Amino acid sequence: MARIVVIGAGMGAMAAAARLAVAGHRVTVYERGGTYGGAVRRFERDGFAFDTGPGLLHLPAVYRDLFVKTGKEPLEDCVELTQVDPASRHVFADGTRVDLPNASRAGTVSALDAALGDGAGERWGDFMVRAREAWDRTRRPLLEEPQPADPSTLGREPYPALKPGLLRRRTTRLSGIGARELRDPRLVALLDSYAWAYGFDPATAPAAAAVLPYMEQTFGTWYVSGGIRALADAVYERCRKRRVEFVFDSAVTDVLEKDGRAVGIALEGGEDIEADHVVAGAPVPSLYREDVIWWDDQDKWPRHQEADTGRVTVCLALRGAREADAVHRTVVHGTGDRPTVTVLRPDDPALRPDGAHESVTVTATVPTTGREGWEGTAGRMVAQAETAVPGLRERLLWQEVRTPDDTLRETGAAEVPGPALAGARGRFLPAANLSPLAGLHFAGGWSHPGGGLAHAGMSGALVAGLIVEGADFRGSR
Repeated sequence: MARIVVIGAGMGAMAAAARLAVAGHRVTVYERGGTYGGAVRRFERDGFAFDTGPGLLHLPAVYRDLFVKTGKEPLEDCVELTQVDPASRHVFADGTRVDLPNASRAGTVSALDAALGDGAGERWGDFMVRAREAWDRTRRPLLEEPQPADPSTLGREPYPALKPGLLRRRTTRLSGIGARELRDPRLVALLDSYAWAYGFDPATAPAAAAVLPYMEQTFGTWYVSGGIRALADAVYERCRKRRVEFVFDSAVTDVLEKDGRAVGIALEGGEDIEADHVVAGAPVPSLYREDVIWWDDQDKWPRHQEADTGRVTVCLALRGAREADAVHRTVVHGTGDRPTVTVLRPDDPALRPDGAHESVTVTATVPTTGREGWEGTAGRMVAQAETAVPGLRERLLWQEVRTPDDTLRETGAAEVPGPALAGARGRFLPAANLSPLAGLHFAGGWSHPGGGLAHAGMSGALVAGLIVEGADFRGSR
C-alpha cells in the first residue's frame, strides 16, 4: 500500500483519488479552499441556486465507468441523469431560429434544412462525416491512452482534406472549415459556437476542433438533477466511502524532491507530508506561478495548453414561472459588440424557491487579458439573453456576476482549459500526466486529455492507471 497525496480537490483529482483508494492505496487530498469540485461550483441566494461552472454533461460514460470501478452503486443510483431535448436552440444574428435534437444526426440535418433552407443540412452532414474521421484518428491517443513521450504525431492535423488526390488542400484552422465547406454564415456561427463553448477562438483553433460538435451531436447532452454540482457531491461521497481523506483550507507550497523523485509535499503551515506518489490536480500554470513545482532548467517544465480565455457567468433570479415551451439551452449568436451567449434554463425545482420563480445562467467566453469592464460585458450578455427569455428585464429580481477573477481565486487560474486537440504542431495539447519529476503526476483539466468534465474524469483514470500499473499501462482496452 502506497502513500499518495493529491494536490487539489477538482473533478480529475477526485476521480484519480477514488480509483487509487480502491486499488488499496492510502490517499489524502489537500485542498487550499474550503470545498471540493474545482471549477464545478454553486452560487446560492434567497432560495435560488446556480451552477457557476459547467451546466451540462457530455460523455456520461466516463463517470459511469468511474462509479462502476469504485463501488457497487452505479452512477444513476447516486445522481439522476436526463437527456436534454432539444439539445440546443440557436438564435442567429438575422433572427433565424433552429432547435437541434439530442444525439440525432438525421434529425439535425432535417432541422437545419427546415430552418436555413434546402442544402444547409446536407452541408452540415457532410462536414460531420469528415469530423468523424478526425475523431476516429484521434480518439484513442487523445482520450484513452497516456500522452506519448514524443507527442509530435499528435501535432499533425487529422481533419481530412475536402477532396482526395494530389491537388487536395488541407484545412488547418476551424475558421477555414466554415469558409470553405459550410459557407452559410449561420452554419459558420453554429460551428464557431462549439469552439467558443470550450474557450477556443475559431480563428486560431485547429481544424481538429471539428471533433467538438461531433462529440456532442453523437453522444448527446445530459443534465444532472440538482445541477452539475450534484455530480461533484456524488464523486466526493464516493471518495469518502473509499476512505479517501480530505484536508481543506490547507495550501500546498512545495513538492518535496529527493534523489530526483517526488517524496511528498510541504504545507503552508510548515508541515511536511511524506508520500510515495504525488498527484497534482491544481492548474499547471498556477503550480508554476506559486512556485509549488519548479525546476531551475525551464526546458524541463512540462508543456501545457495555451489558454487565454475565461468565462463570465451571470446568474439571474427571475420572478414568474418558466414558460411551457422554454428549452433548457439556447445559444444566442453575437453580432457587433454583443457576444455569443449560452442561456441555461433548467426546469429543476431544486434550483428555485418555488414554481413562481426561475433561475437562469448566461455565460460567454471572454479574453482574460486586461481584466476590466466585466459589468459592461455582463450588461451586453443580459441584453443578448432577452432573446431567449421573454420579459427578462421585467422579471429580474437580482443578478450575480461571476468573472475570470472569481475563477482565479477559486481554482488558481483565470483561464478555462479546453480539451486536447490534435494539429497546430501540438499547441493545443495539455501537460502529460507523467511529469518530468519521477513520482509526480498531473490530473485534471490542465493535464492530458484536457479540460471539460468528461476529459477531467478521463485524466483521473489515466493517472490512476499509471500509478497502479506503472510504465506498462497503455490506457483503457
